[in-house]
Amino acid sequence: MYIRDTLQGYGIVSRLFHWSMAIAIIGMFALGVWMVTLDYYSPYYNAAPNFHRSLGILLLIALLVRWLWRAANVRPSSEELSPFERKAAHVTHAGFYVLLLALLISGYLISTPDGQPIDVFGWFEVPSIVQARGLESSAGYVHRIIAYVVMALAVLHTLAALKHHFVNRDRILNRMWSGPARPAINPEEESH
Repeated sequence: MYIRDTLQGYGIVSRLFHWSMAIAIIGMFALGVWMVTLDYYSPYYNAAPNFHRSLGILLLIALLVRWLWRAANVRPSSEELSPFERKAAHVTHAGFYVLLLALLISGYLISTPDGQPIDVFGWFEVPSIVQARGLESSAGYVHRIIAYVVMALAVLHTLAALKHHFVNRDRILNRMWSGPARPAINPEEESH
């Protein structure tokens, strides 16, 4: 098992970042859509947004650490991709990073314009930096739009990965699912 990324695929750290963040972001989207339907008398009226905010801060930290990890690793080869697919993959990945950062910052701005910090699961607090009356409304609008754009991009990303796996039958999806291919073992070398 590879810890670091190689030219043949992603190591375990990158794969854990990818899949855990993907699950968390989809879950956060579903939670956000559900939260806006809650009325004041719901037992989850305060608990759901508190959980959403706390997980959002952890996702922001994970995103920043993921950027550092990505910068410290080689990128798997994109030779299997056509020039168009290479460009589309680059735009999609860059788009994810920019949109996720904007999504998480706008979520922070929804929660803190009144000067109150965000309590992250009781572990630590993130202070309010920008205090402006009415900021939560415009930040909320931006947050909602970006969330839907991220989900649309995630659907396209998933469809592209499935196309590579089932139609092209290449290793693009496997590189992120199971990592670099295992080197072939020569039976003569194994007996020594």
